[in-house]
Amino acid sequence: MNSMAIIQQLSRGFATNCLVFALTLLMAIPLGLVITFGSMSKFKPLKWVTKTFVWVIRGTPLMLQLFIVLYAPGLFGRPMQSRMTAVIIAFVINYAAYFSEIYRGGIESIPQGQYEAGQVLGMTKAQVFFKVVLFQVIKRIVPPMGNEVITLVKDTSLARIIGVAEVILCADRFSSKGIIWPLFFTGIYFLAATGILTLVMARIEKKLNYYRG
Repeated sequence: MNSMAIIQQLSRGFATNCLVFALTLLMAIPLGLVITFGSMSKFKPLKWVTKTFVWVIRGTPLMLQLFIVLYAPGLFGRPMQSRMTAVIIAFVINYAAYFSEIYRGGIESIPQGQYEAGQVLGMTKAQVFFKVVLFQVIKRIVPPMGNEVITLVKDTSLARIIGVAEVILCADRFSSKGIIWPLFFTGIYFLAATGILTLVMARIEKKLNYYRG
């Protein structure tokens, strides 16, 4: 097999990585906010359940979570039909838990006086949050969110653990035939993706520098 054909197969494999990345971000970012509100709720049972959930997800390996999502439904007579679906579910749950803690830290970093000042001006709690607090929170969470996003790019390679044909699994199939270089070549894909994301996150941080509070 010539080099161009190998690169084409690797590119198709990396397209799977990109799909996992995009779908995870699309769903985990809003889900993480929902989890945050649960963990900050004044309703004690909801707060306890949410915090326990986050603790379990953050305290167990993503690899284990992939296996659980893939095989656990089979214990109830409903086997998971798609390995790709299992990957997306596991990744979304895992990253939503991590994002929720970043959101919570950002929200709690805002001085209580800002909430009180907004209410004195006649604003509702929702108006204070969305018009005063939210933009400050976004600025403060961009750096840690950027780190998690870049980590997500690399974590997509874990999809191979349950047989999803991402780029490293594709390269490993060539190595079993004695063609080793594709396995090392996969690093170029990840370096390019993380490099682009680093520039994008730096650009976002620069845009948010209008607020220095």
